[in-house]
This record gives sequence, C-alpha cells and structure tokens, in this order.
Amino acid sequence: MTLQDTQNQRDERRLPIDRVGVKDLRYPIQIRDKDHSLQSTIATVQLTVDLPHHFKGTHMSRFVEVLNSHGPILHVDNIRDVLEQLTRKLQSTCAHVDFEFPFFLEKKAPVTGAVGLIDYVARFNATVENGKMDFIVTTVVPVTTLCPCSKAISARGAHNQRGHVTLAVRCSKPMWIEDMIRLVEDSASSELYSLLKRPDEKAVTERAYDNPVFVEDLVRNVASRCEKDANILWYRVEAENFESIHNHNAYALIEKHG
Repeated sequence: MTLQDTQNQRDERRLPIDRVGVKDLRYPIQIRDKDHSLQSTIATVQLTVDLPHHFKGTHMSRFVEVLNSHGPILHVDNIRDVLEQLTRKLQSTCAHVDFEFPFFLEKKAPVTGAVGLIDYVARFNATVENGKMDFIVTTVVPVTTLCPCSKAISARGAHNQRGHVTLAVRCSKPMWIEDMIRLVEDSASSELYSLLKRPDEKAVTERAYDNPVFVEDLVRNVASRCEKDANILWYRVEAENFESIHNHNAYALIEKHG
C-alpha cells in the first residue's frame, strides 16, 4: 500500500519558513576538556532547516534519523557532518544545530584545597548555509559581585550577590570552555566553589570585598579581556546580578560589532 506524503504537497501561500525542525530532544554527547580528554554529558538539542515556500511541510523523522546515525554518543567534531546531512536529506540550503549541556569542572577551594565539582551551562550553535559553516560557543558562568557603592558608603561591610555572566564567542580556532570560564571568573569580584571550609569562606569573602564591581564593570572587564585575545573574532557578554537588597536584577550587555 502506498501512503500519501502530505509534507511534499505544494503550498500556494508562497511564504518560506526560516527554521523548522525539532527541539528539546535529549541526546548523549562527548566534549573534549583540558584535563580528562573527553567528558560525557547529556545535551538538549534543536535541529532545524529552512523550508522553501513551495513545500507544505518538512520530514520531522529525518532530523532524528540524522542524529541517531552517529551512534549512541555524538562527538562535537561530528557537528558539521550532522548539518550537511540535514541539508541533503531535507533539500535545504541552510541547517542549524543547537546543543545545550552541563559542563563540569573539578575545582579546589582556595585555602584548604578541598575538591568539589561545579557545573556550568555550555552551548554550541552551529549553522551551515550554502556550504559555509558558522560556529558560536557560549558559556554561562556563575560569579560573585560586590557593590562598589555599598562598600564606599557603608561603615560595616557591603552587599554582594551571585550573578550569571553569559559569554558567547566566535573564534578563528577552537577555544576551550575552561578558558572561557576562567576569563569570566577573573573579571568578577570572586569565582564560586561547590565546597568551602571556613578558611576558604574567609578568603573568598575577603577577595570579593577587595574586588568590588558593578554589573557595568563586569561586562567591561570581560569585553576587555576578549579584545586582547586575537583568537576571538566576535563576542557578546551579558551579566545579570541577582540583587540581594533589591527586588529586581541588574543587567548589562556588550557585543562586538563589525
């Protein structure tokens, strides 16, 4: 019995679709890290292509088929192959893949050396269009910031808060996620740890007090470090502080243009 292929029917509205596909698909992947060579993690995946105006719909099953064709664990080096397969199988000129996953680092407390794992959000956003590939890496780094104004006007202490810095980069050659994290953490009042003993807590608290930054300082610090790295062709840095004495958050963004 021949089954009707509704997706391939002609659409007369003459409206192309920029992106169509599947999202929120969970899939195991492997990521290279600087210490252990490979790190296994679980990514939330979005796969999309452009749809010409004359097609009624796309073939959703083919997105999953392409991903599954790489076996139970996808390596980051296979991303270009995934994109090119999508364009071929779905007769598209442009394909996009977006991976978001937790990335773990083992960190030692600053005084006692107590070891704990801390997780960061990482993203890969890749596009192939007419054979040309674009690749952006993003990390979301939690940090501590201490308010310079509060320190200047207060007789005792200063308010501080946890914040998230989101750094996205486009590079001439691959940049380690760990190096992106270090760049951001060096720009804040203090980095975060999962395990701190009392001597460590004292050191972290005093470090933050000695390095106060506004949210504006934070994005400028990160942007300045990006500007000095010749490997970084483009960047976007966002900082959001979860304010401890306000019922709103503080936010700033710098993006390199051109």
